[in-house]
Amino acid sequence: MNEMIDVVDDDNKGKEEDFIKTSEIIVDVNEYEEVKKKVSALSSVRELVYLFVKRCFDIVCGLIGVIVLIPVTIILKIVTICSGDLNPIIFSQNRIGKNGKEFKFYKFRSMVPNADEVLFKTLEMNKLMAEEYKKNRKLKNDPRITKVGKVIRKLSIDELPQLINVLKGDMSIIGNRPYLPREKEDMEEFYEDIIKTKPGITGYWQVNGRSKTTFKERLELERYYSNNYSLILDIKIFFKTFKVVLFGKDAN
Repeated sequence: MNEMIDVVDDDNKGKEEDFIKTSEIIVDVNEYEEVKKKVSALSSVRELVYLFVKRCFDIVCGLIGVIVLIPVTIILKIVTICSGDLNPIIFSQNRIGKNGKEFKFYKFRSMVPNADEVLFKTLEMNKLMAEEYKKNRKLKNDPRITKVGKVIRKLSIDELPQLINVLKGDMSIIGNRPYLPREKEDMEEFYEDIIKTKPGITGYWQVNGRSKTTFKERLELERYYSNNYSLILDIKIFFKTFKVVLFGKDAN
């Protein structure tokens, strides 16, 4: 009889131990879920603060930039007329924005008016250039670029009208390159990551190689930015941009 009672007691103790272990696991899971919620909430707050600060910065820079844009536009128009080019100096084109939404993109025209026609004809007639464009999505000796265009590209002046896009909220000062809709297919697996953020006037690619990188290397750099953006990284890119612009490093 006593032996039976001992067996029952041992069985009950085993069940109690199992119950305690199960309870500890449940507590651990609950604690994990609570910590996960707190981390998620903290990340959301940081994200909101980041976006708010960045938007304020964009608006301030955009307003100052648009004021500067007026005299630059007048001077550039006079220079292009004197060079014999009577075509409009502002160029607009559809580009891919945040979450894949297309927007009207503005830039000072640095190429001939029929740039696409010239490009396709050049690639059709010159196999070496066709291979170069396929690899880099740009040409070192691009026949489409005008004499004035070479200068404003070297100084990055051609980017200034994008400040209008910044004020409209289509773009940011810091971000990835605004890609053409026809480049979407070529972006492959990088596309979804890159469109997480607004495109920018300057960005991680522009200050880390720019004209020296292949198209794939550019996509890798921009994917890195989309997955690691922060105020600190944006500040580093912003100040490094001045070095690129002032010394013409990798500007092409």
